[in-house]
Amino acid sequence: MRADLLAKAETLRQARTPYVLATVVRAERPTSAKAGDSALILADGTLDGFVGGTCAESTVRLQGLRLLQTGTSTLLRITPEDESAAPSERVSDEAEGMIVVNNPCLSGGSLEIFLEAMMPAPLIHVHGDAPVARALVRVGAAAGYDLVAADGATVIPPDTAAVVVASHGRGEEAAIAAAVRAEVPYVALVASRKRGEMVLKSLGVSPERVHSPAGLDIGARTASEVAVSILAEIIATRTEPRLFSPEPIESAAFESAARAAEMGTTALDPVCGMTVTITADALAAEHAGQVYYFCGSGCKVAFTDDPHRYLTHG
Repeated sequence: MRADLLAKAETLRQARTPYVLATVVRAERPTSAKAGDSALILADGTLDGFVGGTCAESTVRLQGLRLLQTGTSTLLRITPEDESAAPSERVSDEAEGMIVVNNPCLSGGSLEIFLEAMMPAPLIHVHGDAPVARALVRVGAAAGYDLVAADGATVIPPDTAAVVVASHGRGEEAAIAAAVRAEVPYVALVASRKRGEMVLKSLGVSPERVHSPAGLDIGARTASEVAVSILAEIIATRTEPRLFSPEPIESAAFESAARAAEMGTTALDPVCGMTVTITADALAAEHAGQVYYFCGSGCKVAFTDDPHRYLTHG
């Protein structure tokens, strides 16, 4: 991978931005890509790097965006289409984790590309400097979570998985209220049952919404044991990760308002039948008031030369 692509991947990781790393692992001639070529795919459809020509790039972008919705990885095989077959996509073997796509636009070779979804670790905000708070930071980090000491912070990132308040009366209400407003899946208050009930009552928050006392009842006594019980409760109650969708882009970035409205969806190339992801830089042409999208410049040129040839009704 190029040094600049590695640097960008690290920047994305530090910013907790999900992306897909696409790496060519095998290329059968004739193809423009070679083993080791790579690219990053972002949730807005941006593809930075090189994994083949425009047709291969279109397929990689589409599959990458799908993986960002599931957080999984797969091996993608792109092969030329048999002339007697319709453009298609199929899962060859779910156990093997491979997707095979027949791409009629390829120059005759085949590509195998490993697509790896790089998702940020679950984020836990910990309020307070009590022994339980410090222990939770250590235990959570060892378990692979992203722990942030967020004393006094009332701005909650949208992908926060949990907020744990262990400040022993300092700023508890503000932290809990902010977490509830942000609809954080797991919110907990480290306090006795009686004091926890009083805090939640003063906020008008249902006891079912905030875990107090925090943690599973495992007979924990020390601060480290309580931290383990809290992390266990987070794991036991965690929900599916939130889906990542393309960021909205202003209509002015597109050829028409219709194109802006379709951002992030897919369309069929009317020339070759390939599925195309609609992004800011997607190849497009308008005909009779409708926008059509293309996997590559060859298909766009063919369409604009004779649109009626490729439309069932013109």
